[in-house]
Amino acid sequence: MQTGRLEAFTDGVVAIIITIMVLELKVPHDGSLAALSQSVPILLAYVISFINVGLYWNNHHHLMQATERVDGRVLWANLFLLFWLSLVPFVIRWLDESAFSPMATAAYGVVLGLAAVGYTLTERAIITVNGRDSAVARAVGFDGKGKLSLLLYTVAVPVAFYVQWVSIALYVVVILLWLIPDRRIERQLKN
Repeated sequence: MQTGRLEAFTDGVVAIIITIMVLELKVPHDGSLAALSQSVPILLAYVISFINVGLYWNNHHHLMQATERVDGRVLWANLFLLFWLSLVPFVIRWLDESAFSPMATAAYGVVLGLAAVGYTLTERAIITVNGRDSAVARAVGFDGKGKLSLLLYTVAVPVAFYVQWVSIALYVVVILLWLIPDRRIERQLKN
């Protein structure tokens, strides 16, 4: 089967996730800078989450551009990815309501880490369908950034129970890894 429906469905779900995230933000009750400053931590969590969801959307788009065919395995792996991404608004709200408690901070990492697993499963399923010599297989290769991201999430989750800011810093490091444009798929499409 072709990739168009999968890509369109994913685009729609990601758009809804981003919309829910922004709707969950609480507006300060008055117009003072002090009231706004109380919202800074959750606004930063929103920014980090928006970037994370945006990175998944961007990378998914590139992945679909290099994919010729999908099958049921790809659809289920993609649904696994979308399930974990759909929990991002929930954990952001939990972070806010719990004043960035250790459990909520760890849960944020679990959700992002399992979304990373979902993306990896989607890549692997695509490679299985399209073959080891496909553009996706050649582009993904060893996938050092993906493996490093999973390692950082694995470290950040237990650290959240001791020093939350270190976990949050590790989540930001993962973002920075992926903000650097990944040209692997684009290079394969040019060849």
